[in-house]
Amino acid sequence: MKAKYLNPFTDFGFKKIFGEEASKPQLIDFLNSLLPERDQIVELTFKNNEQLGFTPYDRKAIYDIYCENQNGEKFIVELQKAKQNYFRERTIYYSTFPIREQAEKGIWNYNLKAVYCIGVLDFTFDDYESEPEKSEVVHTINLKNQHGKVFYDKLTYIYLEMPNFKKEEHELATRLDKWLYFIKNLEDFQNIPELFKDEVFTHAFEVAELAKMDREDWERYEYSLKVFRDNKATYDYAVETAHEEGVLKGMQEGLKEGLKEGMEKGIQKGIQEGLEKGLEQGIQEGMEKGIQEGLEKGIQEGILEGKKEEQRHIARQAKVMGLGIENIKILTGLSEEEINNL
Repeated sequence: MKAKYLNPFTDFGFKKIFGEEASKPQLIDFLNSLLPERDQIVELTFKNNEQLGFTPYDRKAIYDIYCENQNGEKFIVELQKAKQNYFRERTIYYSTFPIREQAEKGIWNYNLKAVYCIGVLDFTFDDYESEPEKSEVVHTINLKNQHGKVFYDKLTYIYLEMPNFKKEEHELATRLDKWLYFIKNLEDFQNIPELFKDEVFTHAFEVAELAKMDREDWERYEYSLKVFRDNKATYDYAVETAHEEGVLKGMQEGLKEGLKEGMEKGIQKGIQEGLEKGLEQGIQEGMEKGIQEGLEKGIQEGILEGKKEEQRHIARQAKVMGLGIENIKILTGLSEEEINNL
């Protein structure tokens, strides 16, 4: 069935719904659904989303959306489609710009305004150790001390892991639920569901309707959609073809090294144990233990090497498809030097 509304996971779609002057009511409503009652936003001002360093040689930052509320508090809103090794570090780096820009010349008491970094993620982090953290949609991070007490409450990171949001329409209980359901399912809607027929959501649907776009916006959206699909296809294909061969190659190398190390340790261990158990029996048992340890180590090293090989394979595929270095860095987490050496 032909799509009636744009895909909000494209750069153009996300900014069309939330990042234009006419879209302020949607952005305010969305942000307020994430904030506590005492911090509700009344008005927003869009700021320059390209942040430059102090010198021409400093790395710059380009945000999807950067704005400021009526109290001077700063909000960075990012849509991240593909998993990136250092995405957390990237958002922390991004947060330094709205902090530093508050510095005043002359006498200044260092009283900073709050900074919020909000990431809408089309993936989940894979380093959670237990439930409910693994399946939570909203992850809120503050600076805390060793006792879990908030040390500084003016720097907040909020990550929304969209794959974890699985509620159906009849299960939506909060305003945030409605926004997450809207973002996740917008491209599949053919009509506006009844629960979205209020002023803010009605306007969001109008903005997102493909038939109402002019030719310029349509061309920009088509290009953004192509980039989204190309990146996804490249990533999916590379993962499918690279994971198995990467792990196999890594395991072969890891096993070879692990067996060698294990046998050396086993012989040494056997000699030591042989002083008590008899040299021949001790060496035999020691070698068996060493080989087992080597196998285990080899498998672990193989898996790690396999993941690295998978990233390199994805980067090769992306280069063949003509993706730029910056996009490949975001897609794989590899450095520019690593990509150029492929």
